[in-house]
Amino acid sequence: MTRSFDVVIVGAGSIGTPTAFFLAQEGIRTLVIDKLASVGQGANKAAIGGIRATHSDRAKISICLKSIEIFSTWEEEYGDHIGWVQGGYSFVAYREQDEKTLKGLIELQKQYGLNINWLSRDELLEVIPDLNREGLRGGTFSPGDGSACPLLAVHAFYHRAKERGAEFHFGEEVTDIMVKAGRVRGVKTTKGEYSTGCVINAAGPWARKVANLAGLDVPVRPDSHEAGITEPVERFLGPMVVDIRPAEGSANCYFYQHYTNQIVFCITPRPNIWGEDTRETSVFLPMAARRIIDLMPRLANLRVRRVWRGLYPMTPDGSPIVGKVRELEGYINAVGMCGQGFMIGPGLAVYLVKMVKDELSAEDEEVLSGLSAYRDFGGEEKLK
Repeated sequence: MTRSFDVVIVGAGSIGTPTAFFLAQEGIRTLVIDKLASVGQGANKAAIGGIRATHSDRAKISICLKSIEIFSTWEEEYGDHIGWVQGGYSFVAYREQDEKTLKGLIELQKQYGLNINWLSRDELLEVIPDLNREGLRGGTFSPGDGSACPLLAVHAFYHRAKERGAEFHFGEEVTDIMVKAGRVRGVKTTKGEYSTGCVINAAGPWARKVANLAGLDVPVRPDSHEAGITEPVERFLGPMVVDIRPAEGSANCYFYQHYTNQIVFCITPRPNIWGEDTRETSVFLPMAARRIIDLMPRLANLRVRRVWRGLYPMTPDGSPIVGKVRELEGYINAVGMCGQGFMIGPGLAVYLVKMVKDELSAEDEEVLSGLSAYRDFGGEEKLK
């Protein structure tokens, strides 16, 4: 007998799992299907845990402010430890052009509710005393940003969603999205068939494959990124430090001190490394180490515990694709998070619930308009 659900979510990761929680909390019968063995085993487990509303467009600022509200109050409200630390974010400037770019965004960021300021060289050194002082011009500081543990958080959403009636099917792959008369009717999987009038594509790096099952396309493709973590040391670093200067092999670098007191670090490779290969490389650690030690020399003697590699579901302009599609009633995109799914997930889930219930306000619609699948993809986010 075919079982029926109000919503079927494809993907039990940074987007699908909190969305299941908030849908179930509204009494909406929700099924989450994931081909992997358990929750958060796709791109989520490779996330480094940064959570910022420091972006350069209204949509991501607004969504991530909502995410921060959820992350920062989660333990108090639900009792789950998720490793939340509100240490802030700092984008540092060592070049005149970076100072100009960062300063030029502050008015817009403040307009949309972000608590951010430009700090002079000396002011920034009071916040981050161990920065390399040579050539430092200053930087932005947004104290409301922070970090959490991706696996602890996704498991918290998972368990609370199940408590509220959401179902999760693991080791089960969607093989078809059934369509009739221009609308979604259900999904077929390797293990069964389910009736539904609404499918949310939250499949991360595999979003395009899922879209194709519905006869649709979406410009999302996976890009490999590596990260690393050190041994724990006495706490000395508050904010996530982000350097947007390009260097050989990398477009930027960033690092922070995790709630376990370990340093987590990452770079954005340049050029992109397209594909689904998640094997570690021999070039990442020397390249990343040079960059972060140059930024903060005191890190030179830390021992690295491990490195890993995950997939960023990239769009042409570095911003997500979210919303209902015109071609098929009952199909919703929540894809192309470009490596920011963990920070975007809970806040976006709130909007997705409203979308499912047809309760988006005019302001909500305006916020999400920049993430439309029908936008001009010619631009590029400045702080992607």
